[in-house]
Amino acid sequence: MKNILSVFFLLFIAVTGKAEELKSPDNSFRLTFELKKNGTPTYDLYLDGKPVIKTSKLGLELKDTESLLSGFEVVSVTRNTFDETWQPVWGETKEIRNHYNEMEVALLQSETGRKMSIRFRLFDDGLGFRYEFPQQKNLDYFVIKEERTEFAMTGDHTAFWIPGDFDTQEYEYTKSRLSEIRGLFDKAFTGNVSQTAFSKTGVQTSLMLKTDAGLYINLHEAALVEYPAMHLNLDDETMVFESFLTPDARGDKGYMQAPRTTPWRTVIASKDAGDILTSNITLNLNDPCAYENTDWIKPVKYIGVWWEMITGKTDWSYTNDIPSVQLGVTDYKTVKRNPKHAANTENVMKYIDFAAEHGFDAVLVEGWNEGWEDWFGKSKDYVFDFMTPYPDLDLPKIRDYAKSKGVKMMMHHETSGSVRNYERHMDKAYQFMKDNGYNSVKSGYVGDIIPRGETHYGQWMVNHYLYAVEKAAEYEIMVNAHEAVRPTGLCRTYPNMIGNESARGTEYEAFVGTRPDHTTVLPFTRLIGGPMDYTPGIFEPDVSKINPDRHHNVNTTLARQLALYVTMYSPLQMAADLPETYEKHMDAFQFIKDVALDWDDTKVLEAEPGDYVTYARKAKGKEDWFVGRTNDEEARYSSIKFDFLTKGKKYIATVYSDAKDAHYKDNPKAYQIKKYVVSNRSKLKQFCAPGGGYAISIKAVTDKSETKGLPRL
Repeated sequence: MKNILSVFFLLFIAVTGKAEELKSPDNSFRLTFELKKNGTPTYDLYLDGKPVIKTSKLGLELKDTESLLSGFEVVSVTRNTFDETWQPVWGETKEIRNHYNEMEVALLQSETGRKMSIRFRLFDDGLGFRYEFPQQKNLDYFVIKEERTEFAMTGDHTAFWIPGDFDTQEYEYTKSRLSEIRGLFDKAFTGNVSQTAFSKTGVQTSLMLKTDAGLYINLHEAALVEYPAMHLNLDDETMVFESFLTPDARGDKGYMQAPRTTPWRTVIASKDAGDILTSNITLNLNDPCAYENTDWIKPVKYIGVWWEMITGKTDWSYTNDIPSVQLGVTDYKTVKRNPKHAANTENVMKYIDFAAEHGFDAVLVEGWNEGWEDWFGKSKDYVFDFMTPYPDLDLPKIRDYAKSKGVKMMMHHETSGSVRNYERHMDKAYQFMKDNGYNSVKSGYVGDIIPRGETHYGQWMVNHYLYAVEKAAEYEIMVNAHEAVRPTGLCRTYPNMIGNESARGTEYEAFVGTRPDHTTVLPFTRLIGGPMDYTPGIFEPDVSKINPDRHHNVNTTLARQLALYVTMYSPLQMAADLPETYEKHMDAFQFIKDVALDWDDTKVLEAEPGDYVTYARKAKGKEDWFVGRTNDEEARYSSIKFDFLTKGKKYIATVYSDAKDAHYKDNPKAYQIKKYVVSNRSKLKQFCAPGGGYAISIKAVTDKSETKGLPRL
């Protein structure tokens, strides 16, 4: 798997104040490291000779002891070049090249005798760096008061940001100048069931930026392990971001024991927006796969008993007859059943039938287990056991019926934030899944965290999320975590982490709606760290058609919903709408059935954050390609070339597009489907409605008769 071309080392003693330089393999990026007169570590980053990050300080402030901010001298500088090609278990490309030049700067704080290294890796598309603490007598156990990593901007850039929050990323993105963040913060900080802001200029990563000169910059982190999630706090006078770690219940930022490393801090930059989307820095800064056998990890296309509850047509709760329940005490057989309870045997079997008929891998069922009556907002510790079904769900019957149809069931574990309760039941719950043939689980962390005072993105919860993934692997179970900490590329190391939410997904369209530009920003922000379970495929945008009590629309055209299966990458994709809705649009539903989940190659054909994104992806092991375009609220024309196709081959392209009169507000279901014969010389100019887009299925011609009567592009 690995092909290491060259490794070399240079070790020498450096003097304080001497600048050290590191260049990327193609020489486009240049990093300089220097100690200031007081021994403060700093770095600068340049692209093609122009600054990306101005002189920025490095270091950490410690609790109850001298900080690791100044007083350093350089002990040694070690250089290394690394080049490998590795294959992900699943991904956007079949192979990923990991090529960088590295510089490790070993530092000594002379007055305390403490050692710290800063490791820089410079790729052809950006930078990763982290702090490392070797085994030593003078620094063994320590508590971080704050990490003081800086990212000094070169100007008042345009930013695509969401408010800094220790509990949620479920916000719409705001586009503004950096200097405008403070004034827009309150408007951007919309309500959520659990949220904790820390600053009027605090924002979350992955942060997307664009300079006036047209340079695209992305700030994030990679390999978040045993450490709190990093936010960025802006000094809007100097335009300097400083890291701001998520505190624990006591206000501490991280408990460390040497030897230990921090997560990587990443800077991806390019003059082409598409390069941000295709960068593999985040994955490459994570460790290789931790599992010897990965045959049990497979991409999943699923449907579920979900949207009907999200829209309020049906309920999770089995009964409305009693105000509260206690597991092991409440006898559900003695209470009146809620007629709107969705997770009943008959209803679930209908979903299984639909999944089997149309070739879906799995069916998710929420609200199947006892405890939903008072699960939310009660700070209730023992809320679910993750094993006991409601009386109206015959789980053995469902299990056997699904198996007879060749369909897997997907388990749902909502913790309601009671993490201690989940961990006490985890082994038995996973074994229960294994015994009943469930190989994937959607976990949830809605509400405030128990232990009380902890937040979703603190070190304690970061450790829990990874513990759940590693524990699931012992039972060969894939995990799709919702409300968890944002991904940082750990799916390379733990590929059973097959999906995450960690952003504002489709469910918000059923609650209050989301602006059309949202899906043109997410690929540049949330998806930099890993795939998202966005749950697309909504064919009925008028929520009142499902629940007359709700009067708003999903802000999208039907054609764009198809495009999201390509633009919102995930090996886990849901057809989120109701089966009866799909049955009214089977011609468009065909794209969801056809679209692949795993890819050999990915191309970005057009991209501008906040405006539009167009991807082309080649299905794993096939000649099939799929194209998706998501558009913001402005009508536009997309112009693409098919030069990614194999030269000399002919293909049939099925184009699912907005009709000329389509509009996300008043005519969202106006779409058209056309077929063309295409080759690598073909071009397409396609109309995209406001809130619209298009999707294309491209299949190689195997019989000339297939092209009869079809126009050529």
